[in-house]
Amino acid sequence: MAQVIVTLKVMPKNVKVDLGIIEKETVREIEKFGGKIGRINQEPIAFGLKALMISFFSEESKSNLDPLEDSVKKIKNVESVDVVEVRRALG
Repeated sequence: MAQVIVTLKVMPKNVKVDLGIIEKETVREIEKFGGKIGRINQEPIAFGLKALMISFFSEESKSNLDPLEDSVKKIKNVESVDVVEVRRALG
């Protein structure tokens, strides 16, 4: 089965939120979903607010990402979760 690379954008509720805690819990949810973490970046948004951009590998058969989004949205101090990119992994 083919692999896909998925990028999630996780927004905290405010600038005072510890992104490290959100990152650890999001990684845990992605791994429960069956994903393998590729890259994690913090993207500046505005006025000190940063979003977590988390890219991970997953089986193409798990194309329904709604359960993963729902579980990440339940993490304390997460405002929103968006799938910003899904593409096939080459190789």
